[in-house]
Amino acid sequence: MISQTSPASHRTGSLTVVGSINADLFVHTARHPHPGETLLGSGGEVLAGGKGANQAVAAALQGAHVTFVGAVGDDAYTQPALRYLESAGVDLTHVVRFKDTTTGLAVCTVSDDGENTIIVIPGANAYVDATYVTAHTAAITEADIVLLQGEIPADGFQAAINAASNTRVIVNLAPVVEVDRDALLKADPIIANEHEAGLILEQLGSPATSDDPHDLAQALLDAGFASVVLTLGARGALVADAEGLTDIATPHVTPVDTTGAGDAFAGALCAQLLTGAELADAARHASRVGAQATLTHGAQPSYPDRDAELPHV
Repeated sequence: MISQTSPASHRTGSLTVVGSINADLFVHTARHPHPGETLLGSGGEVLAGGKGANQAVAAALQGAHVTFVGAVGDDAYTQPALRYLESAGVDLTHVVRFKDTTTGLAVCTVSDDGENTIIVIPGANAYVDATYVTAHTAAITEADIVLLQGEIPADGFQAAINAASNTRVIVNLAPVVEVDRDALLKADPIIANEHEAGLILEQLGSPATSDDPHDLAQALLDAGFASVVLTLGARGALVADAEGLTDIATPHVTPVDTTGAGDAFAGALCAQLLTGAELADAARHASRVGAQATLTHGAQPSYPDRDAELPHV
């Protein structure tokens, strides 16, 4: 296991992230290629990534005490993948380094307009299954919030939720993979973009009848979620719960790279909830953190700490 002994100060609440750790290989190009087309690009730099790691770093930088449950390999990508988790003070006691295994790798292509496409190779993340998660149950039961994504095996996802029976669970099911219905419905909130929301509704057997964000959010509530946060990119976000639907504005910025902006939002949302913030207020802050994250290349290197001056709506 990997030890980490330099947590950031002034933190409130505890968050355990059960998720993926990747190295991100970045390629920059004027536009995304069409099928069968070859384009010249630039870059080739390797940065830290993985949706789980991204969200953990974002939350830690925003003041949460974060513990990570995950896995890495023992290849050249391992140290770049761990760099920001370590510097942000995330507790890596429950991260195991597997011999003769590759660390998760994401190949990210970023166009000049800031849009990205990503292909993920799971590597060691595939080991974060039910057996692995069960062996690290203490990190889950001791947390105030447990945060999950869709980049670990489905049985590991379910084991984490089972272990969090008395703990608030937040899920950003990205990518949208097939998971146990009852486990998924424990999410409070479920965080999704519009495309993911439609896929989640299909998985739950309640296909969307409208692509309007308000209708999607209400459909997710009707499907059984206690609360919903839809991320809408430049249009902000939408919070839905028993109190109704609340539109969340986002700052108007000119993005340089949108990679990991949604993860910055998710991590910042959790950090705010740990301070006692209401869901809508947490989403307002998270939208500013997410906007800030688009102003610099890369995912984790772009995340602001709690002292950063964030863009205003």
